[in-house]
Amino acid sequence: MRTDSATTAPRVMPEPKDPRLTERVVGVDHTGAPVEVGVPVERALTLYLNSQEIVTMMTINDYPEYLALGYLLNQNMLKPDDVVTEVVYDDDLQVVVVYTAHGTNFEDKLKKKTLTSGCAQGTAFGDLMEAIEGAVLPPARLHTSWLYQMTHAINTAPSLYLEAGAIHGCVLCKEGEPVCYMEDVGRHNAVDKIAGWAWQHGVDVGDKIMYTTGRLTSEMVIKTVRMGIPVLVSRSGFTAWGVELARQVGLILVGRAKGKRFVALSGQDRIVYDQNLAFVAEESPRHRRKGGDDD
Repeated sequence: MRTDSATTAPRVMPEPKDPRLTERVVGVDHTGAPVEVGVPVERALTLYLNSQEIVTMMTINDYPEYLALGYLLNQNMLKPDDVVTEVVYDDDLQVVVVYTAHGTNFEDKLKKKTLTSGCAQGTAFGDLMEAIEGAVLPPARLHTSWLYQMTHAINTAPSLYLEAGAIHGCVLCKEGEPVCYMEDVGRHNAVDKIAGWAWQHGVDVGDKIMYTTGRLTSEMVIKTVRMGIPVLVSRSGFTAWGVELARQVGLILVGRAKGKRFVALSGQDRIVYDQNLAFVAEESPRHRRKGGDDD
């Protein structure tokens, strides 16, 4: 049984100054004047499970080992109690290999593929409903004070988004405090990295909150449920199937969380409205995410 080691697990926050993650590109602005801007760097990462090639992902590739483990967990190719003997990453080949104690073969599962919605398309293998059918989430409540504290902390933290834009973030929070903040070109990669981080360090996620900058789609709901996280929050909106699945399993689902505002479409009876929240302010223009980056 994996126990909560959040006190010893490394706290992960964005490192926007990491030179591997952005590059400077010269162009012109709307007036024709020359400009130089920072843009995120995408790299192809091929994932193997033992000797079987699983997928090639486009990623900023800051945490390839966490991404590999989380991807396999969220695709149900790696079980929570499986024994991983080694995770090997080769930077020159852009390959990461996860080795397990027992042999694996997912040839049939790989034949059934669904392209998921999002700004950077993800892929789901096998039956999308595997994580929902029979799922039981831990009991949870969401205090509005936690919600406001965490959204303020996330929006004002140094991030690759603020440095270069064109990026999504997913954050695992304990009450109002971020404990693991991952970014990537697609929210599916960011949430997979959190899954890998939590599994690797034995962190109990049953009392945590998942925050995403992206839409609350079926994919985000399914991955959150598969991880066993009882609360999912976004600054963006909902899809109908995402709401339906959240209600089916009792996931607390909160969207459009910006400044003092939010909308809850599932689990709203378990939201605790704290008093004395005069400290909550509207988002400042500098930290407000705009346009397509919220999609």
